[in-house]
Amino acid sequence: MPACDVAIVGGGMVGATLALALSQLRRPDGQPLDIVLLEANSPGQAIHPGFDARAIALSYGSCELLQGWGLWTSLAPTACAIEQIHVSDSGHFGRVKLTAQEYRLPWLGQVVELATTGSQLYEALAQRGNVRLRCPAHLVDVSPSEREIALKLDDGSTWQAELALGADGADSLLRQQLRLPCEQYDFGQTAIITTLQTDLPPAGRAWERFTAQGPLALLPLSESRYSVVWCQAPDEAQQSLLLDDAAFLSRLQQAFGYRAGRFVRLGQRHAYPLTGRQVTWPLGPHALVLGNAAHLLHPVAGQGFNLGMRDIAVLQEELARALADGESIGSYRVLRRYWQRRQPDQRQLAWMTGSLARLFANEVGPLVLGRNLLLATMNRCDDFKLALTRRALGKEWV
Repeated sequence: MPACDVAIVGGGMVGATLALALSQLRRPDGQPLDIVLLEANSPGQAIHPGFDARAIALSYGSCELLQGWGLWTSLAPTACAIEQIHVSDSGHFGRVKLTAQEYRLPWLGQVVELATTGSQLYEALAQRGNVRLRCPAHLVDVSPSEREIALKLDDGSTWQAELALGADGADSLLRQQLRLPCEQYDFGQTAIITTLQTDLPPAGRAWERFTAQGPLALLPLSESRYSVVWCQAPDEAQQSLLLDDAAFLSRLQQAFGYRAGRFVRLGQRHAYPLTGRQVTWPLGPHALVLGNAAHLLHPVAGQGFNLGMRDIAVLQEELARALADGESIGSYRVLRRYWQRRQPDQRQLAWMTGSLARLFANEVGPLVLGRNLLLATMNRCDDFKLALTRRALGKEWV
């Protein structure tokens, strides 16, 4: 029966990054952990759902973590810097502008395209001698015991691991097998994802604009392109998907305005129903779920993957401490320490993103006035603006 120290279920963005981060850990005798990465899909990004046409914004803090794990150097050449963030409410006076310059930073974050990033992460994995990739590998059952956990795959093989980690996304099979409790909710919105070319270069500007249809985010990409995330009611999103490119561009331009220039070309459109999920207890016997398997956020603030990055960072620290102290890395004590550190951040961010999505989707007069006063106050009051900036950066950098 094959065995390993750590079995990671799921090889998307979080799973691949997790494997690379943990591959650097060493036991007191200098030996690295033996890690197996169990991925259900082919690593070819053309069909891998974790490395599709989307782009994500990495916070400054996430980029620093990637730098510390030796990964940022290979990702940086294809990333696009965010030097300014504009937040506004369409048709109203409230707005906030954050700039890297005012906080003496080179940038506030970076945007990476998932297809390119996936390829780069898997190239790095191929160079790690202590990480074994098993793909395709479908989890069908788990059996914890006193010292380890057994993961049975659909090919009949079973892996014994000291610690099993679930990074297999919102429909996590490991979470389901462990029957971990979670809260689920429907935001009543669908996100339309596409790319957009404009007649003005993005020049490092990212936009978050709250429209009558829902939050609309533009993230800068290369070649005068933006990555677009437009949240709409499901019936409106369906209508938007049926429009031809010219009609959709016109509707998008009308909703956003001309601050980013004239919209001239559209990429392929994809739709994702928006639901939220928060695992209230992400620990099992010799097991833990993290990333989207533990918390699924509304994309209103673009913080989902950044939250998962902080999960990885804390887990790496706690496993390093356990190895140094001679503890089992899959023990309840070690996993409990992780959860005590991560619970406040996860819960606060889930509450914040959910509240923002509901607040800015509501057109009731007093709420519209209140949210615009809030944005205006943030823009004029350094303390309020600083709190927003710290959240955007993903760490207490300023």
